Amino acid sequence: MSRTVVITGASSGIGRATAREFAGRGDRLVLAARSPATLAEVRDECRAAGAAVLGVPMDVGTPGALADLADAAAAEFDGIDAWVHTAAVMAYGRFDEVPSEVFEQVVRTDLLAAAEVARVALGRFRAASAGTLILTGSVLGHITAPYMSGYVAAKWGLQGLTRTLQQEARETPGIRICLINPGSVDTPVYRQAANYLGRTGRPPPPITTPERVARAIVHCADRPRREVSVGRLNLFFRFGFTVLPGVYDVLVGPLMRLAGLSNQPIGPHEGIVFAPNPTGEAVRGGWLPDLPQVIRALGTATAAAGSAVRRRRR
Repeated sequence: MSRTVVITGASSGIGRATAREFAGRGDRLVLAARSPATLAEVRDECRAAGAAVLGVPMDVGTPGALADLADAAAAEFDGIDAWVHTAAVMAYGRFDEVPSEVFEQVVRTDLLAAAEVARVALGRFRAASAGTLILTGSVLGHITAPYMSGYVAAKWGLQGLTRTLQQEARETPGIRICLINPGSVDTPVYRQAANYLGRTGRPPPPITTPERVARAIVHCADRPRREVSVGRLNLFFRFGFTVLPGVYDVLVGPLMRLAGLSNQPIGPHEGIVFAPNPTGEAVRGGWLPDLPQVIRALGTATAAAGSAVRRRRR
């Protein structure tokens, strides 16, 4: 049975992969993001997969925009069954060197906008006595890493907010609240982040794909779970942070500089913290090989080699 699913942050990375995953199942989609051009691309991708889609360009931080989005979804598809929130921004830099307005905007987007999504979605779900809210956190909602203070603070706040909402939801049968906590994911967010370190950020290994996170999100829509961790070493990092805090703090700085930052120099900039960059939006960030493309290339090369061998034998 098809559902109506709202996805905020649908133009890139996990949100875009999630839109494709729901579309492949025939669900009705309401997609929202800041960039109208990129959002139109995602809308067309999902329609090509057979889904009914409404695209709504909007900024999750604009007062009243999320309520308007819910109204548009209800008008188009007569209700909302699930709401997936994936919109997020990042900023790299020492806490005292990141401009205060950048830090505050990261927290505003990654935490306060998520809270407003929850407020709007839960209001609609209570009226219908049913609905699933899926928020996207991070392993950095359980551990910390230097040079990402705004993002870490927001994700820790989101972890606490989600836990509180789950406790309150016990009083409202039919409403489910899930939190997806990915580790490193191959998305464009690292290059799109604001940066005041002089080196471009990158996802430290092991890196997972946005499609894997998207499948976890869709699975939560099917069978809601309180919290889902996506990443092979997430539990290992959490164990070290909690049980061996002294050792963790000694190691995390050097490991972050080695694995979480590239050698590519970059000047100070605001990234997409305040405005989108449509040219940088995509599902993948290019940190992992595109396996289907590699397989196709190998198949082409193998076929060409086989043809060459056959010609030489003639």
